Amino acid sequence: MKRAALALLVALQLSVVPAWSQGGSAGTGGHIEPRSIVDMPTAGMVEKGALAIDADFYEDGGMLLGASVGVFDRLSLGISYGGTGLIGSSPAVMNQVPGFDIRVRPLEESFALPALLIGFDSQGKGFYDKARSRYEIKSPGFFAVISKNFLVLGYLTLHGGVNYSLENADGDGGMNFYFGAEKTLGPFLSVVAEYNAGLNDSNIGAAGKGRGFLNAALNVAIGGGLTIGFDFKDLLENERNSAGVNRTVHIEYVRDL
Repeated sequence: MKRAALALLVALQLSVVPAWSQGGSAGTGGHIEPRSIVDMPTAGMVEKGALAIDADFYEDGGMLLGASVGVFDRLSLGISYGGTGLIGSSPAVMNQVPGFDIRVRPLEESFALPALLIGFDSQGKGFYDKARSRYEIKSPGFFAVISKNFLVLGYLTLHGGVNYSLENADGDGGMNFYFGAEKTLGPFLSVVAEYNAGLNDSNIGAAGKGRGFLNAALNVAIGGGLTIGFDFKDLLENERNSAGVNRTVHIEYVRDL
């Protein structure tokens, strides 16, 4: 009787997840691993044989497009390119070079241990400053991150990582750390918070003021592998030229090849 009751409860839980909400990377009905908290990477990756298309829309008419593919079970590769002024009447200014991403996951998540992922990502966020050879928000560069899921009124996922960006021509480099959390709110919604310490972006002449970058997001799984994220960046107004909270939109589409 107990097993029958448990099976009935599971069936009822699955029945309340709308079919159109399944297949995204948000909510309890999501079946796609989130690959970033907000700006910084998680231990998630594109599954073998799958293709992910990402689009970011940000201030000054900026747009960033990217594609990632799962090559093996624990290896994925990605490329991205974009610029500012692509939307609106301002002159378009393209990023100097494309961004590249490689991810390897040597340790899968288990009941006791988190997933461990190491990789390299040369794609920063925001406009590219050619004079200082860096993005507005520096790329992660080399990174290592762990992620762990917990059953807490849905799912609670915790992330923690370290990174070393190669964007140090501004005289501000070194190791950095970040952490974040994601909480599901029903079958197709998730809220996310991220803190990037910005230790490599806090000296005089750098973009940051030494407070670190606090970001948040609301992610919505539309279904069929499509997820839309509404991001609220730099809540601490750490950027030296900050005009307030930076609102951006991220669109993700994942499908099998």
